[in-house]
Amino acid sequence: MTLPIPRITRRSAFGGLAALAGTLARSTVGGTSTVPYSLATFSADVTIPIGHPCMGGGIEPAREIVDPLLARGVVLIGADRPIVIVSVDWCEIRNDAFDRWRSALAEAAGTEPARVLVSSVHQHDAPVADLEAERLLEASGADASVCDPEFHEHAVVRVAGALREGLGSARPVSHVGMGSARVDGVASNRRYLLPDGTPSFGRTSATRDEYAREQPEGTIDPMLRTISFWDGDRPLAALHSYAVHPMSYYGSGGVSGDFVGLARSRRQEDDPEVFQMYLSGCSGNVTAGKYNDGSPENRLVLADRIYRAMVTSWDSTRREPIGDIGFRSVPLVLEPRDGAGFTMADLDDRLRNGPRGFDRCLAAMGLSWRGRCDQGRPIDVPVVDLGPALVVLFPGESYVEFQLLAQRLRPDRFVMALGYGECATGYVPTARAVAERDTNLGDWCWVAPGAEEVLSGVLAVGLEARG
Repeated sequence: MTLPIPRITRRSAFGGLAALAGTLARSTVGGTSTVPYSLATFSADVTIPIGHPCMGGGIEPAREIVDPLLARGVVLIGADRPIVIVSVDWCEIRNDAFDRWRSALAEAAGTEPARVLVSSVHQHDAPVADLEAERLLEASGADASVCDPEFHEHAVVRVAGALREGLGSARPVSHVGMGSARVDGVASNRRYLLPDGTPSFGRTSATRDEYAREQPEGTIDPMLRTISFWDGDRPLAALHSYAVHPMSYYGSGGVSGDFVGLARSRRQEDDPEVFQMYLSGCSGNVTAGKYNDGSPENRLVLADRIYRAMVTSWDSTRREPIGDIGFRSVPLVLEPRDGAGFTMADLDDRLRNGPRGFDRCLAAMGLSWRGRCDQGRPIDVPVVDLGPALVVLFPGESYVEFQLLAQRLRPDRFVMALGYGECATGYVPTARAVAERDTNLGDWCWVAPGAEEVLSGVLAVGLEARG
């Protein structure tokens, strides 16, 4: 499916509000920067303790640490306030937890929260952070937990401290690099057709059904993209992004950065002087299911395929002098889901009387999102303009079609789409997925139908699409 390029209208750009009023700054396109820029890097361990919930209480809690979870980021420093981009090896960061990450890192960097792009990598043997949901669970007396607020605060403070320390080692930046490579044998869309032609959405991260695995990949973005920062001919940092759910096997309590974390670590070992980051693209409906049966040994196979694409993408890098870096953010308002099971009354009843702990956790996360919506707090959709390249952060589990749309909106630029920003939305599906009753939207989607039109319009404004 291909999303149409939206017409920029008052309604499509911001659901009836003035999206352009949310633009913070416009960039200078092309040319060499007249401002000296520098880059700081930072990394901190954010591994959850044994016993901490994984995936918001939906699977086994942490029983062993297979490999550490990391938060890794860069700070771009110039004439305007700094811009922070950080990837976190957590499943999701939602609502006031997301706000806490942005405010703490903004304070450490000397900037404002809107200029802090926090992206979860979305491994499942990792935490979901939603502090309001945890408060609701505690107040209701539910024997269930989404996250540990005390650990969460320690983790945020640790990352902010690493950022602050990293500022002291900032290096000049003169060039931005762009590279890409096709990834073979990793991504496939959840959607495939049954023998009678009806759609199924059952191709999960680990798929053992042979028929489902034999079907075509479906709609994916096959390219891994790399943006790098350089001091002359000396590389400083590389940011890699690819759209796939980053799970090989999970659910038994083995905390891990999974195959993308292994690929990132292997790439870091290649050249310790070049800081490596991995960020997940828009992959709400993209998994490794066609190529993964969930066997533990397949984690290394998938890691090797991502690693090889990182190397090829790096080798294809072209450098351009960095232009005047621009930043803008457009507010996004997505209406809360309000059908059966998602009304305030239904969610409150499920919080108190749900048959499983995870039912109560899901209700608490739904109520947390509803509370945000009732307060009129929009989601920021930020765009970092590096001149020849654009970086845009999407909310939640946005479907891959939105990433492909972003590239079509700006064919003149190298567009890197990041998913799993403000994750309170859960899945952000296309209209077709809603119409076809995508079964993945059952519990982990908190936005009402119509999200495609609104998000597409906001995206068009944020990327300054023409025509």
